[in-house]
Amino acid sequence: MTEIDTSVPHSARIWNYWLGGKDNYPVDEAAGDAYTAVFPGIVTIARSSRAFLGRSIRYLVEEAGVRQFLDVGTGLPTVDNTHEVAQRFAPESKIVYVDNDPLVLAHARALLTSTPEGATAYEDLTLYEPEKVLQAASRTLDLTRPTALILSGILGHVTDYDLARDLVRRLVAGLPSGSHLCVNDGSRGTDPDYEQAQDAYNETGAVPYILRPVDKIEAFFEGLDLVDPGVVSVPLWRPDGDSAPAPIGQHGGVGRKA
Repeated sequence: MTEIDTSVPHSARIWNYWLGGKDNYPVDEAAGDAYTAVFPGIVTIARSSRAFLGRSIRYLVEEAGVRQFLDVGTGLPTVDNTHEVAQRFAPESKIVYVDNDPLVLAHARALLTSTPEGATAYEDLTLYEPEKVLQAASRTLDLTRPTALILSGILGHVTDYDLARDLVRRLVAGLPSGSHLCVNDGSRGTDPDYEQAQDAYNETGAVPYILRPVDKIEAFFEGLDLVDPGVVSVPLWRPDGDSAPAPIGQHGGVGRKA
């Protein structure tokens, strides 16, 4: 069994801390607090990203009719995880989570809950092995039927952009017509304070997370039909109610495979 190193901060556990979760250690809280001291808006980014995920999954279930979800790089379970949102609106939904972090694996039992009508599974793999991911997912999902691929806050960890594009292409290639891609990631061009804080974090020697210009995030959807309103700052993607939320340095969108 892989040991969990509690002596160094971990991005998934820091993100969990910002979301209000409890699956983290003092070293993660210290790193999270140090980051928020420089850029308090990171908590808004974390929670807005999670809210976007919820709205996009609801769209996929209620409007696109999707009943299968492949969530790669899921991170730690907090609230409104993919299976919870999907099965709330369509109890028969099936979800496969993919991650290889030992702490996530340790919490897999908490995450592996499902409605009786649906299914939830966890696969211990990485984004870097897309063909293995698809093969493993096929044990739970019928990959001849439309499936939503969820990549939430994961592509920024792939420092080589061409590789990130290739990984997305290979995953989408294994899904049938009518499938969807949902991506949200940190972006450049909206919030200079966020960019400065993230660049400084990356220089500490921690596992880097790369903020990318919006056009590079849009390019992940090459060959797909973007769902309105396209790739936008996540609070602006089909917001609830009549509010006019302010843009933040996190962009996302949903695309359909014809």
